Amino acid sequence: MAKIDNHYIPDNVSPPGETLEEILDERRMKQVEFAQRIGMSRKHLKQILDGNAPITPETALKFERALGVPARFWNNREQQYRDFLARRDEAEALGRKIDWLKNFKHLNRMMRLRWLPEVKDRVDKLRSLLNFFGVSSPESWEKRYGELQVRYRRSQVKQTDTYALAAWLRQGEIKGQVLECKPYNREAFQRTLYEIRKLTQKKPKDFQSVLVSMCAACGVAVAFVPELPNTASGATRWLSPDKALIQLSLRYKADDHLWFTFFHEAGHILLHPKKDIFIEGQPDDSAEEDEANRFAARMLIPDSAYHTFITTHSLFSVAAIRRFATEQGIAPGIVVGRLQHDGCISYTKLNGLKKKFEWRIQESDE
Repeated sequence: MAKIDNHYIPDNVSPPGETLEEILDERRMKQVEFAQRIGMSRKHLKQILDGNAPITPETALKFERALGVPARFWNNREQQYRDFLARRDEAEALGRKIDWLKNFKHLNRMMRLRWLPEVKDRVDKLRSLLNFFGVSSPESWEKRYGELQVRYRRSQVKQTDTYALAAWLRQGEIKGQVLECKPYNREAFQRTLYEIRKLTQKKPKDFQSVLVSMCAACGVAVAFVPELPNTASGATRWLSPDKALIQLSLRYKADDHLWFTFFHEAGHILLHPKKDIFIEGQPDDSAEEDEANRFAARMLIPDSAYHTFITTHSLFSVAAIRRFATEQGIAPGIVVGRLQHDGCISYTKLNGLKKKFEWRIQESDE
């Protein structure tokens, strides 16, 4: 027996006609007599016995009257047999498409992260992957996600593993769908962002669940999803007209990147159409990305305060950065990241002020 998704699928199921034939033999009833009793031609009965014709609910009732065996027994046997035939045919069809798996280079990591069940057979891997994406075949996947990829930023598609990206996005979608959220409220979300800004000074164990709850109360699902190689640091899309999704990874493993990405994605929600999908982590010079960048920068450090800080300091010492961060109510690592981005200091300087994040996830054994 093969185990898939905690369900055991038998390797072989006999047609219910074999059971019928055994009962007739036990009762020493000729097939011609039984056919007469149920008003069926011998040819049709022979087809049922051979598994070439189904036992319909009406026929099951006739069997019940003639043999005293409940109709539900025959209906269940017939369903089990037809289900077995369908699964067998599906396995054969999937076996002819097994090369499609080669597009997904990180299946083992997806299994370790428990996005997929751990299976070894390649057909089982393909089946579990299709179940994960909620599609019936590789052709359905290409139609559904191929169209989706057209909406990705073209500059990203050239540098991103789009199959891994689709898997990462799908896991975020799954997490976002089960997260209970109130209907989206734009004004409430805007107000909440100023409260969320204060969380930048806290550790992940102190801010993660609070961040998720605060956003959910405004109709925004926040999903933290471990990255796959060559995917993204964040993404934004709408799961429904009343529910937005912000998806975050720890691609750069530092607080300045994480918080800038979060506020960047929040900017997309507030500023841009619901039909668009925004994926961060690759170069993109679109107007929407520039708007979201400016929104995040201003939310984290107001323009006037930042301008005053950089014009009154020729040297950016640890003490000066800590003092400014405290005045602004944000983490010092965010100030360092902004100074590095703007060329005020080297990317090698003052990184000790940044908080480093690591995933604490229960991966299954290889």
